[in-house]
Amino acid sequence: MAGPESVPGSGPELALAAEFPAADRGRWQELVAGVLRKSGRLPEDFTGAPESKLVTRTYDGIEIQPLYTAEDELGALGFPGLPPFVRGARPEGVIGTGWDVRVRHLRADAKAVNAAILADLEGGASSVWLRVGDDALPLSALADALNDVYVELAPVVLDAGAGYEAAAQALLDLFAEREIPASEVVGTLGADPIGTTARTGEALPLAPVAELAARVAAKHPKVRTVVVDGLPFHEAGGADAQELGATIAAGVAYLRALTKGGLTVAQAAAQLEFRLAATADQFLTIAKLRAARRLWDRVLEVSGAPAATRGMHQHAVTSPTMLTQRDPWVNMLRTTVACFAAGVGGADAVTVLPFDAAIGLPDAFSARIARNTNAVLIEESKLGSVVDPAGGSWYVEKLTDELAEAAWREFTAIEARGGIEAELASGALAGRLAETWDKRAKRLGTRRDPITGVSEFPNLAEKPVSREPLPVLPEGGLPRHRYAEAYEKLRDASDAYLAEHGERPKIFLATLGPVAAHTARAGFAANLFQAGGLEAVNPGATDDLPGAFRESGARIACLCGTDAAYEEQAVAVAASLGAETVLLAGKGNYDGVAGNVYAGCDALEVLAGLHAQLGVSA
Repeated sequence: MAGPESVPGSGPELALAAEFPAADRGRWQELVAGVLRKSGRLPEDFTGAPESKLVTRTYDGIEIQPLYTAEDELGALGFPGLPPFVRGARPEGVIGTGWDVRVRHLRADAKAVNAAILADLEGGASSVWLRVGDDALPLSALADALNDVYVELAPVVLDAGAGYEAAAQALLDLFAEREIPASEVVGTLGADPIGTTARTGEALPLAPVAELAARVAAKHPKVRTVVVDGLPFHEAGGADAQELGATIAAGVAYLRALTKGGLTVAQAAAQLEFRLAATADQFLTIAKLRAARRLWDRVLEVSGAPAATRGMHQHAVTSPTMLTQRDPWVNMLRTTVACFAAGVGGADAVTVLPFDAAIGLPDAFSARIARNTNAVLIEESKLGSVVDPAGGSWYVEKLTDELAEAAWREFTAIEARGGIEAELASGALAGRLAETWDKRAKRLGTRRDPITGVSEFPNLAEKPVSREPLPVLPEGGLPRHRYAEAYEKLRDASDAYLAEHGERPKIFLATLGPVAAHTARAGFAANLFQAGGLEAVNPGATDDLPGAFRESGARIACLCGTDAAYEEQAVAVAASLGAETVLLAGKGNYDGVAGNVYAGCDALEVLAGLHAQLGVSA
């Protein structure tokens, strides 16, 4: 039997790939160019860097390269728990405890809220996020909702909108009634007048929150008064740097108000908790949380805060904007990726929204799955066992740096225009967020930003998920968007048509040539039409397309085949069908063909036009 010395690459040093030619960037570029030429994406006479064809850009304009190497290394990374806190606000991270699993409760009935809270805590949750006040849990029922909850162990986070003063007092009174020492009280009172202004459009003063923070800081060292909420900017369609810039600007406004109210910069910073969105774009989420800590460290540094007090306390929430009402089961996958990214990014607390959160209030099953998403990632995947697991990645470090710079530009622009309150009052920030949403909506419409189960691989036969309706949420300020909203509006109209006519509106797929020749384009076309709730009727191989078309009951047809088949048959087949309108899957102009559907076309525009022609309305 051969000894270890006979194994290639064995010995004191393991020489990985020692038997292969040395790799270098030039050779890699040659291989990239070869693949791109075969796919038709690179002209033969192209003289630039072939990988430039693979570069993508975020909505903040950051270029994502297809390859990162040691040339992208930024230098010293620093250490967790030390400025600039990119690698984490605490040196030990969440080792031994995992992140704080925070569950949101929106119901108004105290008995139902109490049962849900106890189930969450028994199922692995570690803190409670409560919406209280108007159209939510009454403050008079707060004690009942928290019955049998050890509030000194499970922190309570309030969300009371403009009524934060009364809500804060109610919670502090509850602590006093239970004779919990002020020094042991934990929680977050959730005061966020800036976030409330962003949601409602009604300006609120900051002086009352400063007075509340001063009282809390003097008696309750473990209680935070203020939540600096980035979700309003995210849900309005903002890009990551826009969300970060606006959130940091709000944090600075609170710093000014609290220090004016008598707190030191360090004391004021200790009163703040930052809330940011975690999306299914895991790398951007990881970079966003890391960049946020760097930005806040810089703000506190120039404000004169000691280094030990400059770590940002972060609460990550899986994005409400990415959740869908259609095929909501896919949301489990989205929130898993987002939770993973939040954990890797170093969030102190994570809320996984239930998969049915865009439909209504969660049931016991969806709440359990949301809790267990955290549990699997913490306990089974061991994400909490490593501090800053993404640290040192050339891609993540570069993305963190570029995102921090873009966010700092947004923040300083807001400051130059008078601060976050002035930007909200003038509508300037809303305008920039709307511009980003318009860009995103266009990419969603062309399916360059795909939504699995909605714009891609929709299931027209899915059974609807029914839930208790959501409470009325504050509005009047920045809009709340969801990526799937335009497609779901079309699906709703299709459902209404089905209820009235007993069948869905149809598109006939006129397939040309053998199955192997038309499968790809027929599948593409069916996928696109079904995204708008239109049933794609595919007769398969047949010698009588006109007869199959008449039998289908459809009024519109779409030719599906190869370019060669179109050249030979498109004009004749289009004329023979007798359809009101004939479309073509792919590009090309032929007599009798009224339009085209192809990769990159505006699917929403096409679908809206077909709805109008077929008399489909919500």
